[in-house]
Amino acid sequence: MQYANKKYIPFQPVKMTNREWPDKVITKAPVWCSVDLRDGNQALVTPMQLDEKLLMFKTLVDIGFKEIEVGFPSASDTEYEILRTLIEGNYIPDDVTVQVLVQARAELIKKTFEAVKGAKNVIIHFYNSTSTLQRKVVFKKDMDGIVDIAVEGARLIRKLTEEEVAKSGMNIRYEYSPESFTGTEIDFSIRICEEVMRELGATKENPVILNLPSTVEMSTPNTYADQIEYFCKNLHNREAAIVSIHPHNDRGTAVASAELAIMAGAERVEGTLFGNGERTGNLDLVTVALNMFTQGVDPQLDFSNILEIKNIYEKCTKMHVHERQPYAGELAFTAFSGSHQDAIRKGYDYMENSKTPYWEVPYLPINPADVNREYEPVIRINSQSGKGGAAFVLEHACGYRLPKEMHPEFGAIVKAASDAYGDELKEQQIVELFNKEYTEFKGKYTLLQHRFTELRDMDGTTETRFEGYINENGAIKMIVGSGNGPIDSFFQALSSIGITGYEFVNYHEHAISRGSDALGICYIELKVPGNGHIFGVGINANINVAAIQGILCAINRAEAHHTQA
Repeated sequence: MQYANKKYIPFQPVKMTNREWPDKVITKAPVWCSVDLRDGNQALVTPMQLDEKLLMFKTLVDIGFKEIEVGFPSASDTEYEILRTLIEGNYIPDDVTVQVLVQARAELIKKTFEAVKGAKNVIIHFYNSTSTLQRKVVFKKDMDGIVDIAVEGARLIRKLTEEEVAKSGMNIRYEYSPESFTGTEIDFSIRICEEVMRELGATKENPVILNLPSTVEMSTPNTYADQIEYFCKNLHNREAAIVSIHPHNDRGTAVASAELAIMAGAERVEGTLFGNGERTGNLDLVTVALNMFTQGVDPQLDFSNILEIKNIYEKCTKMHVHERQPYAGELAFTAFSGSHQDAIRKGYDYMENSKTPYWEVPYLPINPADVNREYEPVIRINSQSGKGGAAFVLEHACGYRLPKEMHPEFGAIVKAASDAYGDELKEQQIVELFNKEYTEFKGKYTLLQHRFTELRDMDGTTETRFEGYINENGAIKMIVGSGNGPIDSFFQALSSIGITGYEFVNYHEHAISRGSDALGICYIELKVPGNGHIFGVGINANINVAAIQGILCAINRAEAHHTQA
């Protein structure tokens, strides 16, 4: 790798001293054009069949795309077939424009116009390659020769358009791409686009789409933005053009390139769902649109049911959306890190308690519910997870709100289980672990029956009396005690059979269901002999009973742990 400087030529950026795009922000959505049925489809190992293309087209329409490139009808019979099926089957809504791709070659242009007959709204998208490398290696033409190809194509397209409009009234618009724009001298790109605009008769009322693709991503996103801004500032008759971009992802920065290009003046964006496309892919329109959404900008595309869109995409393309894919990936809304889990839990608590209208949850740039994702899988637990993660899962799975003091204890239990299991723990496994360790813990002592009696003296003071039976390793024992309230009287009763040395520390309780028979859950913290602390949990419709169940749970757990030690 140390010989890079002897093999690769660094990209030469546009020289700019007055760039303005770094101070701009995106405040509105661009015009979107999906190229899933062309650029996306041609890059598939197994291209889509007709029924899959129709499903993809319907999905794109449902998302809200108003411009959809449906194919290269002059290139193959299958590309021709999908266009004719869409037109003849009345699949194209009146407010949707279909875009067809064609090289600037006369015989292909004529066949393209035959293919679009009967459509209401059409964009004829023609192109020829303009880059320094392709002029030298592929076409062996100079700049003038490349301009001639584009102008001759534009001349024929305008002639055929005027004939078709006169016959059918079809609404036809023009799009021209200087293919490999990023590898073309910027001033030559401007020259050829201006020549094409003149030939097409572009006006402010009937602008030409000038699509500036990074056919191969060759530089950093800021360089692409410089090229777009320079182009916009130096193009004559700028108001007669809609500047469009078509980023590829060879360097992994297509999304950033698109966002900076919009800031630099681009008004229209072409790309695909989840970035499907040649080599490392096209621009991922899902990510760009939802990035805008997180900044308070309506993207004018509806990804509120992103998992359904993902499933359709995977079905049609036979491609897999990566687990780490923004917004749609299986792990997009997960947090394994303990500190992240704790912050997310606190963020949800803050949202609930503050009633703020804004989304303010750390580590989650978007509310998963906005794209119809579930809250339950937001946090997943492995051996690296922290003390707050498991508590979060329990709260959302069962409604259990573990006191903060209890998080370290249960977190350690979960970590040990995950270490032993060698994998992450699912929600149900965490719930089962909690029940086994607390609510269903089988220990040395079992409370069989009991009653509380409240005694009131003449001076108004009260005393609570506890009477009951405990099974201690098979031996049934009666216990009796009096004290200042149910908890104190239960401790006194336990001491009557020698269960001593435990000191009450803390008590938390809350309801976990509603109605006249609502259940309550009680978390008890005890100080155990030897200065340690341990928790117990009880659940009952009577909160006093839940409390003594929690105390006995804590004692049973302490005895069991002492025996194991």
